[in-house]
Order: sequence, then structure tokens, then C-alpha cells
Amino acid sequence: MSLILVILGEGSGLPSLNNLRSSARSELPGSGLDFDWGVLWPFVVLVLFIISIIAVIGIAFHILIGSPLTVGSLRYFKQSAEGEVRMGNIGYAFNKDRYWAIVLTMLWRGFLNFLWFLLLIIPGIVKSYAYSQVPYILADNPNIGYNRAVELSKQMTHGHKFRMFVLDLSFLGWILLGLLALGIGVLFVQPYINATKAELYLELRHNALVYNLTTEHELRLAQIPYF
Repeated sequence: MSLILVILGEGSGLPSLNNLRSSARSELPGSGLDFDWGVLWPFVVLVLFIISIIAVIGIAFHILIGSPLTVGSLRYFKQSAEGEVRMGNIGYAFNKDRYWAIVLTMLWRGFLNFLWFLLLIIPGIVKSYAYSQVPYILADNPNIGYNRAVELSKQMTHGHKFRMFVLDLSFLGWILLGLLALGIGVLFVQPYINATKAELYLELRHNALVYNLTTEHELRLAQIPYF
């Protein structure tokens, strides 16, 4: 609302509807002409309505389509690291037995990240690393439960978050190099990053199994893979 009013020349203030009605007619400085600001109000309402609809559609798409696609894509890289290269893994989440469990867990993770970033930037970044393994965990067992997925991710990343941060910093040179090629080079860098993150999860998962933070049964590692 404030951004729209600034674009319309109303400054950073946000007048109420009553104020807009009471001051519907004002004089343009130096013009000597009266301008009916009330004429703009229907257009402001229309613009806000359109923006709201677009925002709702965007959020719904991210929750209902984006999150399952994220889990499926990360499963592709995880399974590739384990020797199974199959494009069908991308659609892994779009199955009635696992879809809503994945959507709920990813939504819960996003909500927790949002709350931490509301607090402060640094705690938000730290917690984003703590919750970073949730989609990989869901790629192993989508029905593990949203609380358990978040808790297990926190346990797996405990003591490793700074090294994970350093790992992300190591990609900066590759990303900058990719940007020099008008951004096209990033398309070649991103798979390298995703493959590296998949290897990271496998290492963290191995440590979690060794220290009894989880079991092969909980992660369904001993069961027949999903198709």
C-alpha cells in the first residue's frame, strides 16, 4: 500500500480511507486548478486487489507446487550420488501417499525460518542452516513427520553449521565466474552446487546413523525405493 502511494506521489504516509474521503478535493500547488483525488481511489483499490491476487497465487504455487518440486529435485541429486540417476525422481513428491506430508513439513520449515528472520538476520541465517536438511530427509522418508524432520535436521547439522557456511562461500567464485558470461555460466555451476549439497547430506546422514540420532528404518533406507 505504501509503495503504491509513493508511486502515486503521496510520499511515505499511508492515509486512511476517511482521510482520503475528507480530502478528496485538493489544490495542486502552483497550478491554480483543483484536482479530485477521489478519482484515483478506485484505481488504487483495483491495483491493490490485483497485487493481492497475484501474491496469493504466488504463495499457493510455492507451497503446493514449488515445495514438492524442491524435494523431488533434491532427491534426484541425492539418488544420483548413490548411483541411481533417474529423472523420475523429480516427480517423487507428487504421490497421494506422500504429497501432503511433504507440503506440510516444508510449510512448517518455511514458517519457522520466517519467524527467526523476523527476530534478527543472524539468527535467521543460523536457523536456515539448521533446517537445511529437511527436504533431503523428506526425500528419504516423506512421512517422517514435520516435527521429527525439523528436529533431525537440527541434530544432523549441530556443530557443522559454520563449516556449511564456509562451503557456501566456496561457491562464490564459481557463481561470479558464471555471471561474467551474462549469467549463462551459472547454469553450469548450479548442478555442481546441488551435487555437492547432496554429498553433504549423505555425510551428515552417515554421521547421524553412526551416533544413533536416527535409524535406517526411520529413514526407510532398507526398504524398496519409491517409484
